[in-house]
Amino acid sequence: MTQRTVAGMLAVPLLIGLWLTAALKPLPFVTYEPGLTLDVLGTNDEGQEIIEIEGRKTFQGDGQLRMTTVYVSQPLPKGENNLFELMYDWISDEDAVYPYDAVYREDETVEENREEGAEAMTSSQDAATAVALEELGYDVTDAAVAGVVPDSPADGELEVGDVILVVGGEQVDDPDAVVEAVASAPEDAPIEFVVRRDGDRTRIAVTPEIEDGRPQVGIQLGTVPVQDFPIDVTINIDEGIGGPSAGLMFSLGIFDTLSPGSLTGGAVVAGTGTLDAAGSVGPIGGIQQKVVGARDAGAQLFLVPPDNCASALLAPNEDMRLVRAPTMSSARESIESWVADPDADLPSCEEGDA
Repeated sequence: MTQRTVAGMLAVPLLIGLWLTAALKPLPFVTYEPGLTLDVLGTNDEGQEIIEIEGRKTFQGDGQLRMTTVYVSQPLPKGENNLFELMYDWISDEDAVYPYDAVYREDETVEENREEGAEAMTSSQDAATAVALEELGYDVTDAAVAGVVPDSPADGELEVGDVILVVGGEQVDDPDAVVEAVASAPEDAPIEFVVRRDGDRTRIAVTPEIEDGRPQVGIQLGTVPVQDFPIDVTINIDEGIGGPSAGLMFSLGIFDTLSPGSLTGGAVVAGTGTLDAAGSVGPIGGIQQKVVGARDAGAQLFLVPPDNCASALLAPNEDMRLVRAPTMSSARESIESWVADPDADLPSCEEGDA
């Protein structure tokens, strides 16, 4: 055996070791895989109804409204993914791989991520309850300051998040009432706003300016849920499930639970989307994995936030219909139309999204 042969025999294991070390080294990427789906009209692992309502008669119908989730690899150091794992998810048409800094902050911890997810989940439940009750005819939102125009009369006086209770001595309960109260105020005189800020009632005087012939104070308006709902709604869901993306499905579930009959007509409907107090559906992450999860759970209809439609079309959804859902009301109407006629013309993710 020559010296060259011996050297070659020694080099091969070293090269293999180097390749394995490189392949198993954690890389700065995050994986997304289809997660579990939950029927919000059903019960949790402890036998509790996921949507529990006190104070009003509830109705039990057939069918399912399934919220969808995504398995996301954890922040470092727990969420380590090597080359083999990343290649598997990258090749799969059901999974996804993203750069680490596109998902997590550099110094974000597992505990911080869990706490932020829990806070977002709680906020989404409040908005879902408010929107569902509004859809049922209840008045459960207040007008709030959504933005302040720089150098306007309100700049430095009103703040984003202020809940507007009274304007010029008139009680207001929605943005239209605020606009009307400002428009009817005397010219060249301060208007007293009574707002709720950080839990306290505060009086603030703002003198409007005349623009386009109308008094203006320089604020954009939105809505927030009232502090106390006329109905007690509790969402009993695993603490490990966080984030705001189930807002739409929670709201539809609350609406269905408080309405006679079955919204889904006994069928399985799934979906996703954040929800604000005005009922608008916002985008979420992992839409392709959620489509796959819903498909595997037997859903026949999937509700998609408009901003996610293009990505949703790339998922292998088979014959499950993808329906554009810009608002909770439109989602409800689409479900009702589909139940009445499975071939109904519904707002579709195929309308110019691809």
